[in-house]
Amino acid sequence: MIPVETIASLRDRVLALATSRDRVIIGVVGEPGSGKSTLTSALAEALIEAGVSTAVVPMDGFHLANSELARLGRADRKGAIDTFDGGGYLSLLRRLRAADEAVVYAPMYLRGQIESSIGSAIPVGRDVQVVLTEGNYLLATEDPWRDVRQVLDETWFVDTDPELRRRRLFERHVANGKTAELASAFTFGSDETNARLVLGTRERADLVVPWV
Repeated sequence: MIPVETIASLRDRVLALATSRDRVIIGVVGEPGSGKSTLTSALAEALIEAGVSTAVVPMDGFHLANSELARLGRADRKGAIDTFDGGGYLSLLRRLRAADEAVVYAPMYLRGQIESSIGSAIPVGRDVQVVLTEGNYLLATEDPWRDVRQVLDETWFVDTDPELRRRRLFERHVANGKTAELASAFTFGSDETNARLVLGTRERADLVVPWV
């Protein structure tokens, strides 16, 4: 459960930024299983309740297709930084930054049996005041990810207890249809490798949000 006061503080921080610009774009970063999506959803709800039009655009929509991951030999480490279309994600953020189109459509990633992205699933109209985007690699220094931070107004890092994070990951993998053995292999294998990379970008964040 996210403390109400944490969401209220983040909401007020965004509202303050919104007084000086037409659109605010906030990036929420964290290791796999850190609670990025939960925090972002709660913040979006709080902003909408405050009368601010808000859209959530997850980085996960830019997962490479399963068929392409298989062709590249990367299917067994899906979620690693090179299993995403970083260039496509950056291009979308730049379109959202420009806000000169009537509507920009973003892809959405569906977990569960599909485990794949659906294009043009999230509409972001020109009148949307706040865009929240969350993902693992928004502060990574590899090309093209290094340019993502420049497009965002602020980037926040969700800091979560490692054991809680791993437990969430394992349970998510099982809920999405993996066997316990395969879920454990992902949680303590490729997920943990990705987590170390993401944790190494923590110091580049504008704000660290502790998940107590």
